[in-house]
Amino acid sequence: MRRPTLSLLQRALLVSSLGTSAHAAGVPTLQEVAVTTRQHELIGVADSASEGTVTAAQLRNRPLLRPAEALETVPGMIVTQHSGDGKANQYFLRGFNLDHGSDFATHVMGMPVNMASHAHGQGYMDLNFLMPELVQGIAYRKGVYAAEDGDFATTGSARIDYRRRLERPFAQVGLGQNGYRRLLAAGSQALGEDGDGRQLLVATELMGYDGPWAQPENLQRRNLLLRLSDGSPSRGYAITAMRYSADWTATEHVPERAIRSGEIGRYGALSPRDGGHTRRNSLSAEWARLGDGDATRASAYVIDYGLNLYSAPSGYIGGLQGDQHEQADSRLVWGGEARHSWQPGPALRDTELSVGARLRQDRIGRVGLFSTEGRARTGTVREDRITETALAAYIEARTQWVPWLRSTLALRRDAISADVTALGGQYNMGNGGSVRGGQTSPRLGLVFGPFNLAGSTEFYANWGHGFHSNDARGATSHTNPADGGPIGRVPLIARARGAELGVRAAPLPGWNTSLSVWQMALASELVFVGDEGITEPRGASRRHGVEWSNYITPMDGLILDADLAVSKARFTHPVEGGGDHVPNAIPVTASVGLGADRGGPWYGGLRLRYLGAYALEESGTHKSSPFWTANLRLGHRLGRHAQISLDVLNLFDRKASDIEYWGGACTRNEALQGRCNGGIDGRLVHPLEPRSLRASLRIGF
Repeated sequence: MRRPTLSLLQRALLVSSLGTSAHAAGVPTLQEVAVTTRQHELIGVADSASEGTVTAAQLRNRPLLRPAEALETVPGMIVTQHSGDGKANQYFLRGFNLDHGSDFATHVMGMPVNMASHAHGQGYMDLNFLMPELVQGIAYRKGVYAAEDGDFATTGSARIDYRRRLERPFAQVGLGQNGYRRLLAAGSQALGEDGDGRQLLVATELMGYDGPWAQPENLQRRNLLLRLSDGSPSRGYAITAMRYSADWTATEHVPERAIRSGEIGRYGALSPRDGGHTRRNSLSAEWARLGDGDATRASAYVIDYGLNLYSAPSGYIGGLQGDQHEQADSRLVWGGEARHSWQPGPALRDTELSVGARLRQDRIGRVGLFSTEGRARTGTVREDRITETALAAYIEARTQWVPWLRSTLALRRDAISADVTALGGQYNMGNGGSVRGGQTSPRLGLVFGPFNLAGSTEFYANWGHGFHSNDARGATSHTNPADGGPIGRVPLIARARGAELGVRAAPLPGWNTSLSVWQMALASELVFVGDEGITEPRGASRRHGVEWSNYITPMDGLILDADLAVSKARFTHPVEGGGDHVPNAIPVTASVGLGADRGGPWYGGLRLRYLGAYALEESGTHKSSPFWTANLRLGHRLGRHAQISLDVLNLFDRKASDIEYWGGACTRNEALQGRCNGGIDGRLVHPLEPRSLRASLRIGF
């Protein structure tokens, strides 16, 4: 295909547009420029081999068990769950157990999703409020190379944007096994006379699910969206209000021996009243202006967030009353960012310069850990008030030196400050204080090509520094709030350094492929353990790996994607017990997907996903079991305005574990027999949900 050459300025001016005619690596192409490049033909635009975009067309026919599985469109990303579906998912990427989001930064319509100094874990990233049918696109980057990426973006980042308008209003009803029911209604209305100006988008979702669990999940999810917009993402504005809440009963991971002994069934629970309630209400605004030789964009947001999470992951170590605790979090998050790009002129070889700034403040009124019985508080381990402020500024220069060489050089400065005030806890009252941290992060990217090799080919070299922040309580505490013992304070910032070599090619019409070889060094695997209210130092680590991604469109309406990721994660020095394996770092993942929609009455999608065996503890002696899973969607159009679809999740009914851990726990029978003695180490599992059917009917108006 012929592709007009685009200037660097044209590429960068479009960085926020996900709704225009073409995209490339999160740097979409202006509608005003005539471009025939397809959205996955990133040669000539991308800054690395491991960045890209996901379109609404890719998500349309993708069967999803949970909303956050939309992120599995990022090559190598794995999304699982080890508790109830109202809780943030567990994420894995590039040899990292991201826990609930500690090393992957996600934004939705300009708003950050990761929560700093969270009650359950640093970077907690709850995406259950997503409505996948409204997603316009996902722009993702991996590594620490992009100037716009700061805290939590150690392995990468994703920016999710919603549609501004719908072709027609619709209502969708879904029913399925295990008490699944869902109602989604959405529509947009033009407020201007020409129909192309201001748009008001309204959507609401009600969802319930019991799951296969012996203890019904009774998940109740409520979602509301209002979005007023004018123009496009590169030239216009959008104001978005969102309201989300959920309640659920959870079946936590359990000792595998409890299932094998028959004490509980495969889908049984140890604790009868785990689960929780969460809310996320937000108001955000985005604005962009495109001039003749410059571009500006800005955004601002305010988020009201809360969580009350009841868990007993260790069972009955403490006695027959159970080990349930509550993690409570209530906060107001506000902030914004701005970016301006321009070309000074030929004196600087038409270098495109960009400057940007970002501000975020978390005003955490109360964040705490409480001992509970049946969700009733019986004691306070710790309770704190935190005000955490993050400031960032960066400058970036993109230069086309010769036709086959371009570079991106960036310098970013981050500064974080936090004030912690202890509010409760017998051993916690001396753990308050103020802490500061900062980092200057240089980043460099080189692109060689395009060359006429195996079609059109580009080569990439990237290097940069990044970080993730640590929980502010870990940086100010010197006493273990659980028992009063001494603990060491940890730095507020954990530094990271990464490098990557890659190649991207289009060897045949409709086939786009990329290969990257990467490495990452992390100064510390420090993790705040919300279950205990302390930060555990895990030591420095190193990772390296290879990723191969393919996107194939052999004909219109047919999409095939195939990804393979191999990685190795090790502690730099052996940790306690002599091992150097990083627990739960998945060494091999693979996925293959097929989407078919040629405009006829039938359409559908098939997804296969593989998780390789990973070490459960530092010695590597105990490993998880590898497994394949498959999901299928088959749909049929009943006419112009109606369609039905059937999702078959876990198509082959694989008996595997969604997640496995190694740790100490105690069942009720073991407690009755007096066998606990501080906990029995063993395999902790959360089973994969069995094959289930979900049918949906959508009617357009």
